[in-house]
Amino acid sequence: MSFIEVSSGSHFPLQNLPYGIFSTNDNAQPRIGVAIGTTILDLSAVKHLFDGPHLNQNQNVFEEATLNRFMSLGKPAWKEARQRLQELLSDSCTTLKDNDELRKKAFVEQNEAKMHLPAQIGDYTDFYCSKEHAMNVGTMFRGKDNALNPNWLHLPVGYHGRASSIVISGTDIRRPNGQTCPDESKPPTFGNCKLLDFELEMACFIGGPGNQQGEPITMDTADEYMFGVVIMNDWSARDIQKWEYVPLGPFNAKNFGTTLSPWVVTMDALESSLCDGPTQDPKPLSYLTRQEPSTFDIDLQVALKPNNSSKEYIICKSNLKYVYWSLKQMLVHHTVTGCNLRPGDLFATGTISGSTPESYGSMLELSWRGTKPLELDENLTRKFIEDGDTITMTGFYQGDGFKIGFGQCTGKIIPALPLPK
Repeated sequence: MSFIEVSSGSHFPLQNLPYGIFSTNDNAQPRIGVAIGTTILDLSAVKHLFDGPHLNQNQNVFEEATLNRFMSLGKPAWKEARQRLQELLSDSCTTLKDNDELRKKAFVEQNEAKMHLPAQIGDYTDFYCSKEHAMNVGTMFRGKDNALNPNWLHLPVGYHGRASSIVISGTDIRRPNGQTCPDESKPPTFGNCKLLDFELEMACFIGGPGNQQGEPITMDTADEYMFGVVIMNDWSARDIQKWEYVPLGPFNAKNFGTTLSPWVVTMDALESSLCDGPTQDPKPLSYLTRQEPSTFDIDLQVALKPNNSSKEYIICKSNLKYVYWSLKQMLVHHTVTGCNLRPGDLFATGTISGSTPESYGSMLELSWRGTKPLELDENLTRKFIEDGDTITMTGFYQGDGFKIGFGQCTGKIIPALPLPK
């Protein structure tokens, strides 16, 4: 138990303690905080209390405006910080509990804080690791017999995305303009994206010092490089994507905006959520052979709020455990060539879909390419996302008497810029 009041339904109990970057009206400097209940513990205000062997010479990392330097310290320092935080916030420890002056300085209400991107993201890779999603999309465009490409069951397919357009939850996303070819018997045209979509994903931040170029990360060492995870919305312009993706894959259809939830939940906090992953057949090559449990039981939900409406509609319920390729397998395959990763790099799962229609993690699937409009309410449907719509993603692991959550991953679509004359 913590001396900070934490409601039974809170996503931020003592078992979680996720890291984020925040600022306040009276202190505009972004800094590292930890969520507990409805409050944030400002680590810059209590840095002197981290006096263990891995952190006593590195206390200044808690004054940084990103998590990169803290991430770079590696797993022993992360574990030490977590253990110290659980001690300091516990009801039995008086260091913070009975120091009114320090408590006033160190704690901020979450509703009084502005959240920022957790890290300076150097590189971002998006995978395509949900078999159900790949089957659905493949069936739409190539037919059921050719839904999966020949390589899909042998390796985690991915592409390098655009880190500069990753934004924090609450940031508006502008509808993109681009080149499309709705009728392949006619020349392409330039205009507003007509088929704007969300993609329900989770993403993992790289930590540790990073691997040296030419030295792959293995399944045995992958834990040392996985700092924590967030919820991610990979906004997608489906009509732009359809025209551009051959032969090199997504480009402008994906680079205009990607939204992250603000709190990075550490791998240690998620340890109790570990569960067995889907059966992999054929068995992966030896460098990708996984050990169970390999994935995480994290319930995910997507809600759509139309413009000028007070009502939200839940349109998707899914779970990270549905993903065919595990986070470790994605990481290991990413580096098998010797690709060097750095603290703050990000890699994502791709759309997370289950086997039932309500678990499909994109509008493309929920409306089946627009052929089956999604009924939100009487006389209110959606094929794809309209201007003014707000998409909110949430997720949590239900533990024994507690929840471990991530905060909201929210974005509102604003109209495209006028077309050039």
